Amino acid sequence: MGKIGGFLEYGRKDSVDISPKQRICNFAEFHLPINEEERKKQASRCMDCGVPFCQFGQEIAGMSSGCPLHNMIPEWNDLLYRGNYDEALKRLLLTNPFPEFTSRVCPAPCEKACTCSLHGDAVTICENEKFLIEYGFKQQIIKAKKTSKRSGKKIAIVGSGPSGLATAWQLNRRGHEVTVYERSDRAGGLLMYGIPNMKLDKQYVNRRIALMEEEGITFVLSTSIDTLEAADKLKSEYDAVVLAVGASKPRDLSVVNREAKGIYFAVDYLQAVTKHVLDADDAKPTIDANNKHVLVIGGGDTGNDCVGTAIRQHCASVKQLEMMPELPSTRQENNPWPEWPKVKKTDYGQEEAIAVFGQDPRVYEATIKEFVKNEGGEVCQAIIVDVAWQLDENKRMQPVHVANSERVVDCDLVFIAAGFVGVESAVSNAFMLDQTERGVLATTDGTATAIDGVFVTGDAKRGQSLVVWAMQEGKKTAKAVDTYLMGYSNL
Repeated sequence: MGKIGGFLEYGRKDSVDISPKQRICNFAEFHLPINEEERKKQASRCMDCGVPFCQFGQEIAGMSSGCPLHNMIPEWNDLLYRGNYDEALKRLLLTNPFPEFTSRVCPAPCEKACTCSLHGDAVTICENEKFLIEYGFKQQIIKAKKTSKRSGKKIAIVGSGPSGLATAWQLNRRGHEVTVYERSDRAGGLLMYGIPNMKLDKQYVNRRIALMEEEGITFVLSTSIDTLEAADKLKSEYDAVVLAVGASKPRDLSVVNREAKGIYFAVDYLQAVTKHVLDADDAKPTIDANNKHVLVIGGGDTGNDCVGTAIRQHCASVKQLEMMPELPSTRQENNPWPEWPKVKKTDYGQEEAIAVFGQDPRVYEATIKEFVKNEGGEVCQAIIVDVAWQLDENKRMQPVHVANSERVVDCDLVFIAAGFVGVESAVSNAFMLDQTERGVLATTDGTATAIDGVFVTGDAKRGQSLVVWAMQEGKKTAKAVDTYLMGYSNL
């Protein structure tokens, strides 16, 4: 399988990125694909490793390792290497309904668990996957497959993010009539408005939605299901209801002057900017970083997206607070393969900040103590403080403010990217469902809730997670719903 010695003969070669100073001129994707022959060489590096950890999809030490979808990675890499693209694509689609999404936004736990990464560079699994799915669309292999026989069962799915779409896709293929409700003006949920266009061009989301509509799935937009009346209507009109509403309640800050103008949740900022880009609106964006001194609170992917977005809006400066210590550049002994590598990563937004402003925007082991506002009630400064990590009485590491470490940072635009704390309470109240300590919707048996015929999937069930995990949850929920409706399932 693969080319014997391929990983020794060829080194890893990634797609070429447009330079930071060039790509910040627009919101377009900036990864330039390598040529077809080079792509086949990259696929040849995946050879018979004996135990393909890349596809085992488990959590180790609380982090993902391997593909949660259990993609048959060695098989389709081998077929790609041999030029049998059609069969490679078939193998990929057996497990992954939307490779165009995972190949662009997934952080690739498959590559982190790749055997080649134990002593070298992993196989370019994500980019090989992108090549195959785009080949499929270009050659019109990917096209609508309408179900000839319908079951007579009707299913409502609330939420059109990755888990909701995966659930809908599976259940429609089974012959059920599926209607997806989305509160935004465009379908796609997190894929549409939670991820900036330069990471996931929305043409690919629209392309998939159009294909699903052609296959018979109905999308109802600009419709919130967050009242008792709306929830009761769905439960009475449909044979089953799936809640794919995500864990979209952002974690807030409890600090002085939090109410000052100019302080936003990161998700609201990213949604506003993406909508402005898609609407091609000549008016000023509702949240504009132009000539602003931006402070991003949070060091994760969403925080990085805010950095990259603010730079594209021509901010005057940007800083990013990260409570955690700076990570080492290589794996430590207590972080062995195939665990997720706890190493420093400089993402695209930080690369762009370095190129534009000459320094890394990140400030490690620091957090907000309070905001300062001017006479107009607008944020103008932030007092930040260093933190040290100490064990509490429960033997858990907790951040503690370092005495006399306060300092002032000028800022007139602040984005809070401190993660999410669960499902919005309006949804749980509407369906009269309990929430767990982690803020997700409580289930009684797998994905089923205490309300007959109501199921939960994705982040609404497991908490904030990866797109690939949301899709895996969607497939699992579809099987549970199908079994509930039909008494068995062949999904």
